[in-house]
Amino acid sequence: MARFIFVTGGVVSSLGKGLSSASLAYLLQSRGYKVRLRKLDPYLNVDPGTMSPFQHGEVFVTDDGAETDLDLGHYERFTGVSAKKSDNITTGKIYSDVLKKEREGKYLGKTVQVIPHITDRIKEFIKNDSSKEDFVICEIGGIVGDIESLPFIEAIRQFANDIGKKNTLFIHLTLVPYLKSSDEIKTKPTQHSVKELRSIGVQPDIIICRSERPIPLEHRKKISLFCNVDIKNVIETVDVRTIYEAPISFFREKLDVQVLNYFKLKSKKPANLKPWKKITKIILQTKKQVNIAIIGKYVELKDAYKSLDEALTHGGIQNNVKVNLVRIDSEKLKVSEIKSKLKHISGILIPGGFGKRGTTGKIESIKYARKNKVPFLGICYGMQMAIIEFARNQLNLKKATSSEFDRNGIPVIGLINEWIKDGKTIKGTDKNLGGTMRLGSYDAKLQNNSKIKKIYGKKIIKERHRHRYEVNINLKDKFEKKGMSFSGLSPDGFLPEIIELKNHPWFIGVQFHPEFKSRPFAPHPLFSSFIKASKNHK
Repeated sequence: MARFIFVTGGVVSSLGKGLSSASLAYLLQSRGYKVRLRKLDPYLNVDPGTMSPFQHGEVFVTDDGAETDLDLGHYERFTGVSAKKSDNITTGKIYSDVLKKEREGKYLGKTVQVIPHITDRIKEFIKNDSSKEDFVICEIGGIVGDIESLPFIEAIRQFANDIGKKNTLFIHLTLVPYLKSSDEIKTKPTQHSVKELRSIGVQPDIIICRSERPIPLEHRKKISLFCNVDIKNVIETVDVRTIYEAPISFFREKLDVQVLNYFKLKSKKPANLKPWKKITKIILQTKKQVNIAIIGKYVELKDAYKSLDEALTHGGIQNNVKVNLVRIDSEKLKVSEIKSKLKHISGILIPGGFGKRGTTGKIESIKYARKNKVPFLGICYGMQMAIIEFARNQLNLKKATSSEFDRNGIPVIGLINEWIKDGKTIKGTDKNLGGTMRLGSYDAKLQNNSKIKKIYGKKIIKERHRHRYEVNINLKDKFEKKGMSFSGLSPDGFLPEIIELKNHPWFIGVQFHPEFKSRPFAPHPLFSSFIKASKNHK
């Protein structure tokens, strides 16, 4: 039977519950145990798919097509275990499932309530599809005290009673702030957070204290005393210089050892921290640097492109170079500023996105990369903007556009149902939007003698998609005559997946999101090649 570890947060959000969970998972995995990670989000959206990145950061996509919280990206990168639809659920999905059952009469006329119906559905999610794991780590989003989190806290309290306390462990992550004005570290916020948690019936077994400074032993003893937790289980985590130091930090604090001790288990083999130490050294000590511009709409919020940032870092690790990310807001980017802003840039990346805002800045930046031979990578929407730029400036189709934001131009980008009939444009309707979304893993067939095939080293690849609009296949011949190769297609040859320029040192656009599959110990080949080309760019 799997043992369950529940990670809650207190005081403030964004303390690093996801990274803490992922780090613990790696340490347990390294000691010979099989681990699964899950995220329970308290917001009412069914999933983050319709939420603005400014609201919730990146939408992470799994192989089986789930739009999930970005923490699942941390889980995958730290453990190498691919997440599934069954690893992320929200309050919205919980209520949706319960209300659907109610409408179908499954509750036989009973009054449907938070307890037991909502909490039962949460417990069902927690234990579902977990028979092969030694540990299931469940992170509860938000913080203790939020009204939205109450059903989840109540559910895990019940769950511990259902399967036995010896099979469950509660970890609470809190902030221990440093007040500069009085030169003091304060434990009171942690005490109150734990008090709130205990009032709901959950006593934490381990407290992880996040602080910008080392916490003196006397303060840890105070937390131990007032929070009723053994001093060995008051774990300190001081701010790290890179997230890849986190497993090293938790290993030093013996978090994994205390977890195994709690469950009366022994390590099957010594934990291996050498890989983390190696990549941390490269990230922090490598002197050679490369400047990569990310030109998009959501650059003001770092988490909006979280997986992308990490994949670029992984590419830097592979090439033994530090990647400096230069974030440029495409909405504010003026054509007259492009040359000066990109003058010292060695590589240009246009990420995924939706809508018309910021398209001019992206298209003009792509034109700059194409004409000045700057390494360019376009991802999803970025590839589509590259298609539009090339059509306008090389095919002389000045009205080339996407039907996503312009119904009156030439739709070189559009919904499938807009251009499949005899190659003619058919005006789509908003009613069709949901039906054409491609989510999850799809195959792509790579062209022989292409740059992309050399990068991947294989003929068929599998990558994760998250988009609604496609490149119009009917214009393929016109593009290729002008030097833009459609070097990757869907297996049936109907959907363009990859484009590249023949007369350019490194210019590639992909319809999928390769960043979701990059790992620190296994950098994605596309990012490794992009950083290598940028590193060599003069």
